[in-house]
Amino acid sequence: MIPPIARRFVAGESVPEALDHVRARNADGVAVMLNLLGEHYDDPGNARADVDAYLALLDDIADSGLDACVSVKPSQIGLDVSADLFEEHYREIVARAHEHDAFVWYDMENADTTDATLDAFESIAADYPWSVGQCLQSNLKRTREDLERLVDVPGKIRLVKGAYDEPAAIAYKKRSRVDEAYREDLAFLFERRERGVAVGSHDPAMIALSDRLAREHGTAYEVQMLMGVREDAQRDLATQGVDVSQYAPYGDKWISYFYRRVRERRENLTFAVRAVFGR
Repeated sequence: MIPPIARRFVAGESVPEALDHVRARNADGVAVMLNLLGEHYDDPGNARADVDAYLALLDDIADSGLDACVSVKPSQIGLDVSADLFEEHYREIVARAHEHDAFVWYDMENADTTDATLDAFESIAADYPWSVGQCLQSNLKRTREDLERLVDVPGKIRLVKGAYDEPAAIAYKKRSRVDEAYREDLAFLFERRERGVAVGSHDPAMIALSDRLAREHGTAYEVQMLMGVREDAQRDLATQGVDVSQYAPYGDKWISYFYRRVRERRENLTFAVRAVFGR
């Protein structure tokens, strides 16, 4: 059972709990990206189990009529076993989504997974256009070249600043330089795409920039934020007519995810302390 202190960031342990969370967010005008918690499996059986769980979840979402999709980690469905197994599973999940006229996002993990992840995205999006989206991280120095490669691929692109602690040889380390790269990458996407841009950020300045760029170039976009972070802003943006999606994890592997959320932002730590001590 997930304690109340963690429920701010995790949508429950079971699919029914996760769908209840979706239903509540949909009432606020916010769509939801459901992520079954799990990553870095080196056992093909564990990867297969989560693939089956995602296939069933896509069926459940279709039956529910809720405004939701799924978001999957590559290492969760076999990338740590082999690139071939990963792409086989990736294709299977997207094919099921395509049957339901649904959608699948693929997260980006540490830098040594980037090539295999983007190769699979490019191939599968060509076969299942606009049924899949891919995350890219602006803190990586390679990302502009990756965007140029993928700009015409018929799939969505989610741009985030990047959360992995990568070496300085391949990643920008200063926050100001990451922000600069993120602004440049946003501008590139809005200038070059008519649709399929997702702004993965809680930064009000980046969201305001995205609104200006969208108006300037006529690009359709959405804003994506984490469950438990700036949820008031998520509701406000939705009220203003912005397409907003919330990344909501669920499942029994919630402990490590919860502590990662608490460690990364001071306000999250404050929330956790107050929840414990009742202040």
